[in-house]
Amino acid sequence: MVGVSGARSRSRLWVGWREWVALPTLGVARIKAKVDTGAATSALHAIHVRRYRDNGTDRVSFEVHPVQRCTGTTVHCLADVVAERVVTSSTGHRERRLVIRTPVLIAGRRWSIKLTLTNRDNMGFRMLLGRRAMKGRLLVDPGASYLAGAADGEFAAGSRRHRSR
Repeated sequence: MVGVSGARSRSRLWVGWREWVALPTLGVARIKAKVDTGAATSALHAIHVRRYRDNGTDRVSFEVHPVQRCTGTTVHCLADVVAERVVTSSTGHRERRLVIRTPVLIAGRRWSIKLTLTNRDNMGFRMLLGRRAMKGRLLVDPGASYLAGAADGEFAAGSRRHRSR
């Protein structure tokens, strides 16, 4: 592998171009994410987004339908707003989005990431994991899927473990 030393690559998790992840503090136990090295920021499908102030803190309430093309499961979420930014999509559309910080869980590993909130109903995945969230932690095999297994580190039936490198 070019550009990644053996010690550095062993400390990083190999993932495929799509993975199961969890957002435990938001109450999202499992959501399919596209691992997108072409996107700088990460995004989460959010509807009914409502920004408000609580004791001087900028907060947001929103709902997530974690299963693509299914509104049967709804997770009600609350988070602190850490920023607001204009994001340009791959199609060139510019949108102002709220940004939250929350832990992500992939294959039993947990770390804090920033997520922009947006309606992703017309997109293939409810969550996009961008480069900033991956930096220093993940290595992507674009030809593989679900290398990390379940978000909690368990390997579901049918998932493929990655061969050692």
